[in-house]
This record gives sequence, C-alpha cells and structure tokens, in this order.
Amino acid sequence: MATSSASQYGSGSVEDLKSKAKQAYDDASDRAQDMASRAQDMAGQAREQVGEVAGNVKGAIDKSVKDQPFTTLLMAAAVGFVVGALWKS
Repeated sequence: MATSSASQYGSGSVEDLKSKAKQAYDDASDRAQDMASRAQDMAGQAREQVGEVAGNVKGAIDKSVKDQPFTTLLMAAAVGFVVGALWKS
C-alpha cells in the first residue's frame, strides 16, 4: 500500500522540504564564497610578502656582488653544486 509522498505528508511538507533544501544550498553557497574570498585575500597577502622578500634578497645580492664579488661567486658555485647533487640523487 504505497502512497505518494505528497498525499502521505501533505503538500505543505513538500514545500517545507523545498524551502529547507534551498536554505541549506544558499547557506553552503555563502560559506563557499566566504572561504574563497578569504583564500583570495590570504593569497594576496602572501604574494605581497614574497615580493618583499624577493626585493630584500635582490638588494642583499646586489650589495654582496659590489662589496665582495669573489666571495659571492664562490657561494653561488657552492649553491649550484649542492642543487646539482640533490637533483642527481
């Protein structure tokens, strides 16, 4: 004796379920948009900080090349050797 959902629960219940489902969808959508917005803000902050660090490193390297060119060359060679050894293994 199967009866349809609408007749078993009444048409008001179906509308209530639709309303609850739409509200749940809207809430989930709002949370997803909020999370995406926060992630975008955090990525922007990280990009700014990386830019700052890159500028500082560039300045330090430029100063090192001017003040101690031979030492800077030896350090670059050592870093290249280490990276090459790690790459090979």
